[in-house]
Amino acid sequence: MSGIARRTLGPGGVEVTELSFGAAGLGNLYTPIGDEEAAGAIDAAWDAGIRYFDTAPHYGIGLSERRLGEALRARPRETYTLSTKAGRLLEAVERPEGDDLAHGFAVPATHRRVWDFSADGVRRSLEASLTRLGLDRVDIVYLHDPDDHAEQAFREGYPALERLRSEGVVGAIGAGMNQTRMLTRFVRDTDVDAVLCAGRYTLLDQSALADLLPAARERGKAVVIGGVFNSGLLADPRPGATYDYTTAPRALVDCALRFKAMAERHGTTLRAAALAFPLAHPAVATVLVGARSSHEVRDAAAQFASAVPAGFWKEARAEGLLPAGAPVPGEDREDPA
Repeated sequence: MSGIARRTLGPGGVEVTELSFGAAGLGNLYTPIGDEEAAGAIDAAWDAGIRYFDTAPHYGIGLSERRLGEALRARPRETYTLSTKAGRLLEAVERPEGDDLAHGFAVPATHRRVWDFSADGVRRSLEASLTRLGLDRVDIVYLHDPDDHAEQAFREGYPALERLRSEGVVGAIGAGMNQTRMLTRFVRDTDVDAVLCAGRYTLLDQSALADLLPAARERGKAVVIGGVFNSGLLADPRPGATYDYTTAPRALVDCALRFKAMAERHGTTLRAAALAFPLAHPAVATVLVGARSSHEVRDAAAQFASAVPAGFWKEARAEGLLPAGAPVPGEDREDPA
């Protein structure tokens, strides 16, 4: 087993590996994969030493949870950390019509998503997730994308998570979003253990530096960074590549290509730099990497394990591609929690 360092989220002692597995792809994100391919991706992650896995009911209308639970079920439960999310209940539809591609998943639209951040909705969501996973517990529950439901999320959803944590049903709680403003409010105004921030602290977008990361650092909260490749552009920069799930603007493609050329000059890869960058910030506990095959997992693990030369970071700052206030690997970093 590869030795991937671990960090702790909150006082409950929930551990995560610094490289973790995002399971949206197991829900047939954009294109379908088979059950064997999905299981192979989890096996490869396990062999690489990854021990934190994140999923959600939203991913493939429960398909991601079912596949992840099946792959993990035979493994000792105390050896890995699992998170899922609440905020969308899945309700069966009478006559499924077509696929769920409107939400980005190539699965039959057998259920519809119903937004519900009520206390009852949070508990029902978790119970349904446990059924799909086939497990008796998850370690972390995040409120999922409460952007347009802030009042209910803070008034009802968050207190429900607090009760679940106090009852010992889950070990850690938080919120997961692709914006920083509301996540910063969760960090400042609640007692979350961690927040999951997707796409807002990457080589192309350091907006979390303005509010979320300083607030988390000040209050001793952990930040999980997802979307480190910005949905594809930092993995394979080219015209037509995706950025935040849509076609990347030309200016961002050019920026990513500059980073790629710089990485090659310094004998490394853009993927390695994209994975290494977020973890240099002392508030960041882990980076989530979405993968849909054993090949993608093995590549991510290999890139994560490779050191990025100091000269790359120095040049990135000198060229104005990274702000001076963004910590980079190799600088002193204290434990975030």
